[in-house]
Amino acid sequence: MELRRRDYHMERPLLNQEHLEELGRWGSAPRTRQWQTWLQCSRARAYALLLQHLPVLVWLPRYPVRDWLLGDLLSGLSVAIMQLPQGLAYALLAGLPPVFGLYSSFYPVFIYFLFGTSRHISVGTFAVMSVMVGSVTESLAPQALNDSMINETARDAARVQVASTLSVLVGLFQVGLGLIHFGFVVTYLSEPLVRGYTTAAAVQVFVSQLKYVFGLHLSSHSGPLSLIYTVLEVCWKLPQSKVGTVVTAAVAGVVLVVVKLLNDKLQQQLPMPIPGELLTLIGATGISYGMGLKHRFEVDVVGNIPAGLVPPVAPNTQLFSKLVGSAFTIAVVGFAIAISLGKIFALRHAYRVDSNQELVALGLSNLIGGIFQCFPVSCSMSRSLVQESTGGNSQVAGAISSLFILLIIVKLGELFHDLPKAVLAAIIIVNLKGMLRQLSDMRSLWKANRADLLIWLVTFTATILLNLDLGLVVAVIFSLLLVVVRTQMPHYSVLGQVPDTDIYRDVAEYSEAKEVPGVKVFRSSATVYFANAEFYSDALKQRCGVDVDFLISQKKKLLKKQEQLKLKQLQKEEKLQKQAASSKGTSVSINVNTSLEDMRSNNVEDCKMMQVSSGDKMEDATASGQEDSKAPDGSTLKALGLPQPDFHSLILDLGALSFVDTVCLKSLKNIFHDFREIEVEVYMAACHSPVVSQLEAGHFFDASITKKHLFASVHDAVTFALQHPRPVPDSPVSDTRL
Repeated sequence: MELRRRDYHMERPLLNQEHLEELGRWGSAPRTRQWQTWLQCSRARAYALLLQHLPVLVWLPRYPVRDWLLGDLLSGLSVAIMQLPQGLAYALLAGLPPVFGLYSSFYPVFIYFLFGTSRHISVGTFAVMSVMVGSVTESLAPQALNDSMINETARDAARVQVASTLSVLVGLFQVGLGLIHFGFVVTYLSEPLVRGYTTAAAVQVFVSQLKYVFGLHLSSHSGPLSLIYTVLEVCWKLPQSKVGTVVTAAVAGVVLVVVKLLNDKLQQQLPMPIPGELLTLIGATGISYGMGLKHRFEVDVVGNIPAGLVPPVAPNTQLFSKLVGSAFTIAVVGFAIAISLGKIFALRHAYRVDSNQELVALGLSNLIGGIFQCFPVSCSMSRSLVQESTGGNSQVAGAISSLFILLIIVKLGELFHDLPKAVLAAIIIVNLKGMLRQLSDMRSLWKANRADLLIWLVTFTATILLNLDLGLVVAVIFSLLLVVVRTQMPHYSVLGQVPDTDIYRDVAEYSEAKEVPGVKVFRSSATVYFANAEFYSDALKQRCGVDVDFLISQKKKLLKKQEQLKLKQLQKEEKLQKQAASSKGTSVSINVNTSLEDMRSNNVEDCKMMQVSSGDKMEDATASGQEDSKAPDGSTLKALGLPQPDFHSLILDLGALSFVDTVCLKSLKNIFHDFREIEVEVYMAACHSPVVSQLEAGHFFDASITKKHLFASVHDAVTFALQHPRPVPDSPVSDTRL
């Protein structure tokens, strides 16, 4: 949009903070005590809470059946067709029998239908969550080294108990955090962090499926470097691969890739995607049954899938202490994936997603699902995209998909007895394409923001080397430390005036911006606090082009030298007066001595006054801001033979400050003191009202630094400084030092 030149003129008085408060009638904003509303009890309040925590009561009565039902029906069937093979495959990824993937595709989905606020995300099994669960189940219920001695039934039962207990604990964390409105916790998981983490998780998933692709029996590895150990063991045992298993996985993978390519190419012509995974599942099961792959080629198959639902089982509370760390990590990661995807769809379709209610909904899905022997779930990116693209408009699509899964659990699950596990591994690996393509983030982040690239790389590397739980902890700590480091090294600039405007910009960036003669304007791009206050002061003194500390030290030395010479001169005069007095008599001597004592006393007081002026060894004393107006001419920089700064006023643009702490307050007072010592007056400009309130609360303003030193804008401060080229007399300087 092109701007037409249109001048505007405004006349107003110069405004410092004191005048601005009078003009605008400034007063502190009233505090809102939200906790009081939480404690209110009434029928309306109870009904509002019910609608808030059970959103289905809000949108379902208003559901437009004619407009949305057909789309939701087709979308639900499409998602269910994907949910079936993914549920079976991701259960394998979690180290559990495949039927528990079907349970995890039914209970949590229906619970989310009742409590969720997103209309498009598909809740259920997800690769990242499954591999995190798998690392826990394999560490607490490991596979024996001697495969012939494995009691698979007991091992699977132990892993199911661990996974379901983990799901309950994850649900408790998520519900608890949601009820105390702790949904903002995911703001600490930046997009580069999440993408780096999911990419590393995809690599973990890929490596974990190699044993099914090659038909190998591997030892159980957990903890740091477990991925490296697994890759080395796969390479070591590669000659033991089973040809039938490798061929089965390769054929299934090729079929899945071809179908996905066809879906991408014919996306506009097809009413719904070709269900490649379901067709591969059915075809592989039929071929395995007809050709006897298990007996003839030693291809591992899924085995028995019991029909019907399992009764609820209480979690094993004795495992809570072992699972609490992993449960919190899984709770945060699962919610971060769900809310980020939910907000994308909400923005695209113009509705609102409540992050705290999403946390509660996801927590209830995991909590209730865990009681029915499900493992922790989140939302799937691929299924969510299918749910949206096939016409899904609400979570009715999710309910329909869960009912379809229920039908399979009750009646059709046992038909997949001969399904090869290599086919499920192929389904998992092919579905990793989207997450593995995130490796290209490195190239785009290198061009866009290298700090974000550093977060991505650290997250990816830590997750690969330290496993999923420790990797996330390292990534979050590193990203927060990087924020602190970046605030320690902000951009400092000296500002100049853009010609014929009241706008001030960095003279290094704007060639036409010129410094105002006699005035220095300094700005930092970040707030000043304990971590960067010293850097701020150093950068200010450096950018001003004056060695402030050297001038102050030289001034003190010269003043001290002057005092010593003066004392010697007085002592010499006193000696001469004593000699003259001794020749005139005792009475005269007494008078002379008394006079000399008075002179000496006055001299000592003068010395003390000059020491107060120089600020040496004083804590709470105040001196004159224009001390040279009272002190002898010999105390000025010019009289002492020291170079004078080429500016008489310094203006600190504090518009970037969002808060101040005690270190910042002391640092600002030190700046006032130091620059006044070299005969430069200091002003501040553009402080926000909360910062002004914090300055007042910290007792920053006093007799030496008043609100008259704080101006509404930089231009106000510059104009005032040009009108008063010398520091105002009788303005005491506080000698507070860090």
